[in-house]
Amino acid sequence: MPGEPVICSDLAVVGAGAAGLYAALSAAAEGASVVLVSATPLAQTASYWAQGGIAAALAVEDSFERHLADTEAAGRDMVRRSAAQMLVREAPARVRDLERLGVRFDADRRGVLALGLEGGHSVRRVVHAGGSATGRRVVRQLSALVVDAPRITVLEGARAASAWMHDGRCEGVALEDGRAVGARATILATGGAAALWSRTTNPPGSLGIGMSIAHAAGAELADLEFLQFHPTAVIGVAGREGFLVTEAIRGEGATLHGPDGERFVEELAPRDEVSRAIARLLDETGATSVGLDMRDVDPSLFPNVVSALRDAGLDPTREQIPVSPASHYMMGGVVCDLHGRSTVAGLYAVGETACTGLHGANRLASNSLSECFVYGARAAQAGLAEPARGPAPAPPPPAAPLERPARATQEALWRDAGIVRTSEGLQRLAADPHPLARLVAACALRREESRGAHQRADFPAVERAFDHHHTEIGSIEEPRMARWA
Repeated sequence: MPGEPVICSDLAVVGAGAAGLYAALSAAAEGASVVLVSATPLAQTASYWAQGGIAAALAVEDSFERHLADTEAAGRDMVRRSAAQMLVREAPARVRDLERLGVRFDADRRGVLALGLEGGHSVRRVVHAGGSATGRRVVRQLSALVVDAPRITVLEGARAASAWMHDGRCEGVALEDGRAVGARATILATGGAAALWSRTTNPPGSLGIGMSIAHAAGAELADLEFLQFHPTAVIGVAGREGFLVTEAIRGEGATLHGPDGERFVEELAPRDEVSRAIARLLDETGATSVGLDMRDVDPSLFPNVVSALRDAGLDPTREQIPVSPASHYMMGGVVCDLHGRSTVAGLYAVGETACTGLHGANRLASNSLSECFVYGARAAQAGLAEPARGPAPAPPPPAAPLERPARATQEALWRDAGIVRTSEGLQRLAADPHPLARLVAACALRREESRGAHQRADFPAVERAFDHHHTEIGSIEEPRMARWA
């Protein structure tokens, strides 16, 4: 058993992506002690690869109300308004705080931020750092600050196994290596679950780890049927399969073309619409990809994308890039309030691990990084208000590695819970050996309609009775529909 068997702190943060790093720094700034648990070395998390930016109403012609309206329109009558209001009002301040922390966003020579346009946004409001290298720049800077913060202890290469529970309260987290972290509050910031699907833009570790830990501890999950598919992921290119070509490139004029060379979709429509249009065209034609034409886009705006494509033998300044949809972002997750509190005392979740209702049935592009910072700060503040932890009330649970999905499970999710689902396929998935795959199937079966990222061939219409009703699932794997205020 390496190191101390039990490490105590004010706050335990599991996950070192954007949300976890910012939550840890926010708590440390309040004088709190923090243990940050990271399964990978710092700056190698899913956030590091994020090509999108940070959505915030910073332009003169923009407003909180306009950002809110775009978020709600993309979310297909499923967005929890209070969660979206919180995001749009606090996002500008979080951008300014990141600047204070040393993140350098793209700006003109006078220091005016260069705002990008992405799908579903009615105005330019997306802040980038290094073009499509935003995640890399932000995570790298925050990681450096975390390493230098004397109040933050970083456990790299450490994997969370389960919540440390006592009398219905979370007292910390047990790690796979036998150690445990005791804390007054535990924040799960482990990212999403898109790598459960066989074709994905996500790194291999995005397997819903935090969702599984929370559910095993008794926390409720919600909206697992809403898995967003990114329309433009590279396909058929060795070494770059699933590589995401950021939506911001379409915001600068890139177009999508079918096998006949013709445009077939409004490129800046919300992601669910574009993904369905591509999938429908591929099904009708038998093609395996559509062409993304970015030859009229200034390559200096997106240097890392252009470089990655050229390394794979593709020259985006001379040829179209073969793309098709891939699983990208889970709108569902651990049910949380506006401070990140789950339904289990002492257990919090932020970022893609959480479900506040912010994204509804279809996430508005670049709201996710904004969510990491807005809700990461709020969860840290709320967690530090929890009662101080006394002497260890009970020993931590024995370490047991979380179940990893077999390749057959990942292929089953792609086949049976893909862009278009059927009752037959979902029933088949409901018998899968992997617990989280079964929960996805249960939620998707319960939602007998088509809305946003959830499309049922056997229920092709929107069911208005389900407006603002979320699919909650607790310890009994039988979901219920609940209206969220």
